[in-house]
Parts: sequence; C-alpha cells; structure tokens
Amino acid sequence: MLISIHRFNDNSQIMKSVSYLMVRLGIGISMLGHGLVRIPKLNAFSEGMINNFQSAPLPDFLLIPFSFALPFIEFLLGLLLIIGWQTKRAAIVGGFLMLALIAGTSLIENWSALPSQMIHLLFFILVYEFNQANAFALDSKKD
Repeated sequence: MLISIHRFNDNSQIMKSVSYLMVRLGIGISMLGHGLVRIPKLNAFSEGMINNFQSAPLPDFLLIPFSFALPFIEFLLGLLLIIGWQTKRAAIVGGFLMLALIAGTSLIENWSALPSQMIHLLFFILVYEFNQANAFALDSKKD
C-alpha cells in the first residue's frame, strides 16, 4: 500500500523515509539504466563480455548464459527498486549479483571497475539493512 501521512510520528521518521527513498531510487535508476542500454544491443554486449573474459578461468557454459541474462536481471532489479516492490528480495539478489560481478572483475584484473561495483554493493546493503524506513513503496507495511 502506498504511504499515508498518518504513518509518521515525527519529522525524523519522514526524513529517514525520504533518505531511504533516495538511496533506493538511486540504485534502482542505475540498475534500470544498465539494463535499458544493454538489452537493445544484447548480442554485442554478450560478445563484448565474453571477449573480456577470455583469459578468465570461467567455462563458456556459465559465462554465455550469464552475459545474456545480466541486462534483464539489471533491468528487473531496477524496476523493482524504483516501484518499491519486493524491495528486500531485490536488494538480496542485487547484492549477490554485485558479488558475482566483483569476482569476475577480479578474475580478469579489471581493477578500475571495482570501485563502481563496490559502491553498487554498498547501496544494495543499505537498501536491505534499512528496509524498515521503506515507506514510499508498493510493499511498505501498514501500521
């Protein structure tokens, strides 16, 4: 159910909920954007990812499906976070996705990509950890 103003007892609750909303929307927009720009060029994205990972000790039977699924996962996670539905689950899946990307990035020694992935991981952790402030969302809880 969407937020009602009666849910808040004081200004600090409103501030926490607005802060949480900005964190949730920030990571949601980023993930949605990643998926949106990659889906129309899915084959080129997949080929580029596979080429980048040629030196990594990852088998093609894992890498190829992952490279095709990644943009759709990013898009779906972003959409869920923006609308605030299944927020905790999206944060968990997003966190584990970032861990997988961090592992892959480390395997190919692409150290310049790690800070961005670590920041995304931190945002997913914040969305999960402070979910009790998730008032402006489809899955916010009633009193």
